Amino acid sequence: MIRLLEARDVDAILAIQSASPEIAQWTARDYVRVGQGEMAGWVAQEGASAAVTGFLVARQIAGDLEILNLAVRPDARRRGTGAELLRHSFAWGQSFGAASAVLEVRAANATALRFYQYHGFEVIGRRKQYYVSPVEDALVLRARLP
Repeated sequence: MIRLLEARDVDAILAIQSASPEIAQWTARDYVRVGQGEMAGWVAQEGASAAVTGFLVARQIAGDLEILNLAVRPDARRRGTGAELLRHSFAWGQSFGAASAVLEVRAANATALRFYQYHGFEVIGRRKQYYVSPVEDALVLRARLP
């Protein structure tokens, strides 16, 4: 099940983020702002306990959908959760007329690159030393929305 991210989800999101050092490391306040509607955000829930298994944060920027952060709990990966969150964000982008989705990913994150390329993203640029801890280039990816 995919639903809007709410402030009550922050602890679960921070736990997923902590287990995903390759993603952007945001503060609890950042996610509270998402829950308050400053950015778009969704969580995936699974199982009888309805535990949060993944999340995606995005925003509308210059007529495009920008994906800011996406992660799935390590024990819930490879079950389609990330793909479902991505599809949900694409539908949101289509609702405001976005023609494409853009994002940055660590250049060395081969797993994320394969995932995004599988979902129609192409590398369109590189941002030198974009990430810190460790310092690393970012690849800029874009996908045309259906």
